[in-house]
Amino acid sequence: MGELFLSGLTVSHFRSHRRAEVALDGRPVAIFGPNGAGKTNLIEAVSFLSPGRGMRRAGVEDVARRPEALGWKVSAVLRSLGQVHEVEVQAEAGATRAVRIDGKSAAQVALGRVARVLWLVPSMDRLWIEGAEGRRRFLDRMTMSFIPGHAEVSLAWEKAMRERNRLLKDMVRDGHWYVALERQMAEAGVAIQRNRRRALELIDAAQGEAETAFPAADLALSHAEGELPEDEGDLRAALAEGRARDLAAGRTLVGPHRVDLEAVWRAKGIAARDASTGEQKALLISLILANGRALAADFGAPPILLLDEVAAHLDAGRRAALYAEISALGSQAFMTGTGAELFAELGGRAQYLEVTEEAGESRVLGREPP
Repeated sequence: MGELFLSGLTVSHFRSHRRAEVALDGRPVAIFGPNGAGKTNLIEAVSFLSPGRGMRRAGVEDVARRPEALGWKVSAVLRSLGQVHEVEVQAEAGATRAVRIDGKSAAQVALGRVARVLWLVPSMDRLWIEGAEGRRRFLDRMTMSFIPGHAEVSLAWEKAMRERNRLLKDMVRDGHWYVALERQMAEAGVAIQRNRRRALELIDAAQGEAETAFPAADLALSHAEGELPEDEGDLRAALAEGRARDLAAGRTLVGPHRVDLEAVWRAKGIAARDASTGEQKALLISLILANGRALAADFGAPPILLLDEVAAHLDAGRRAALYAEISALGSQAFMTGTGAELFAELGGRAQYLEVTEEAGESRVLGREPP
C-alpha cells in the first residue's frame, strides 16, 4: 500500500490565519484549542487541496482574511504514491481560484489525480433528516473521490439543464430548441448515474470486508419521479416526453439532480432518518471510514481525512475505536477538538497542534502528546 500525506502545509491570509506553517510526518494530526481559535479554518484550508469549494462550500472571497482582503494562498508538500508534489491553491483579491501543481497551472480536477481528501463536519450530522440536496452533495463527494472526472460530467449536466430551464421559464414550446440540450443532458446524466452506482458498489464492498465498531449501512438511490432511466436513449426520451409538465413547473423534473441517497442501518433494519442522533453520527463515521478503505484499494493509498469536532459526541470507547480504525487505515487524519484530552487514546500515534487566538489572529503551535 502506498502513502498519501502532507509533509508540509503553509496557509497565508486564510480566514483567521495570517500565516501558519506546519511540518507534518504522515501521522494523524490532533488539533485542539478553544472554540473560535481557528482550528476548523486550518483544516478547511486543507480541503481546498481537493476539487470543489472546500468543506464549507465557501466562495473564494469568503475565506480571505479580513480586513486586509488581499487574497489567500494554501501551499503543501504532498507525498503521493512514491512521488513528491508541490501544490498551491490561491486566489488574488477579486480573482478566481488558481491551482498550480509542481509549478505548472492546472485545472481543479487535477487535484483529484494526485490526492484524495474526505471530510466529516458537524453540519453533516443532520444529513439524514434534512433535504435531499445535502445527501446528493455527500454522494457526489464520495463519487468524486473515486472518479475525479465525475465533477466534469456533473458540470456538463448543470450547464445544459440551466439552458433548458431558461427555455422552460420563457415558455418556449418549439421542440427544436430542446433537442441538442437534451442530448447533452442524457449523455451527462447517464454518466452521473453510472459513476454514483460504481461508488456505492465500492462503499458496500468496503463495509462488507471490514471488522468495525461502527455500523454498516445499506445504501440505495431513489428518484423523486420514480425510476430514473439509465440508458441514454431512454433518458433523452423521458426529457422530451416531460416537456409539457416541465413547462408548467418552469424547471426540469427528471434527472440526476433529483436523486436522493437512502441509507438503512443494516443490523437493525431501520432507516438512517429514524435512528437516534448518536446512531446517525455513527453511520456517517462508518461511511467515511468505508470510503477511506475503498479508496485505499482503488487509489493505492489511504485518503487524507478531515474530521472536524469528530470526537465531540463520542464516548471514550467509541473514540478509541475510531482512532484504532484511522491508525489501521494508515490515513493522515486531521482531527479537531476543544481539548487535548479528547485525543488521549491516540497517544504517540499522532502529532499534536494547539491553535490559539491572539488579537484576532490564529497561531499554530506544536505540542507533545497528552
